[in-house]
Amino acid sequence: MQIIHALQQWWANQSLLEIVGVITGLLCVVLAALNNIWNWPIAIISVGIYIFIFMQSRLYADMGLQIYFLITNIYGWYFWSRNTATEIKIPVKLITGRQTVISVLIIAIATPSLGFMLINLAPILHYQPASYPYLDSFCTACSLVAQVFLTRKILENWLIWIFVDIIYVGVYIFKGLDATAFMYAIYVPIALLGYLDWRKDYKKQPISV
Repeated sequence: MQIIHALQQWWANQSLLEIVGVITGLLCVVLAALNNIWNWPIAIISVGIYIFIFMQSRLYADMGLQIYFLITNIYGWYFWSRNTATEIKIPVKLITGRQTVISVLIIAIATPSLGFMLINLAPILHYQPASYPYLDSFCTACSLVAQVFLTRKILENWLIWIFVDIIYVGVYIFKGLDATAFMYAIYVPIALLGYLDWRKDYKKQPISV
């Protein structure tokens, strides 16, 4: 009974907006893992909600990331829709050496730059100091890269998401966003399944693709 009572209290303390964000967030990732184009419109709803949530939690890099997600989700929806009458799905691709180097450089440059900005712009713009500015910036930079790879159907996007989602679980627990932390914990096995499913699709494709 104590466990049930504790769960009831926990549920009562959760934000309805966050719960809706969690539900739509989970659904869009599941659909993406299943290579389903409907992940994009549902993702648009989820990121719209999390722009507001992260602003309230002073996770400004994450808030900016959601705005970026909003734009790339619209692009991803458009890109995945560009299949011909004979194609069922846009083909899965593997990351190239050039893309790997560029991605590492982007993350290495963006992390300290964004972290520095979050710390030093707070007193100038008169907003609350950012929480975990450099860790938040690192996760944001990794997510930027992973989202581009997702929109372009590059297989390794899922490996980046697994890494980032594990870090985000800890961040959101410390910020008291329990439902969001739970969502990101579920993202990890979903991303793993997405990677395995996309890899199967890749192996089934013609070698020339």
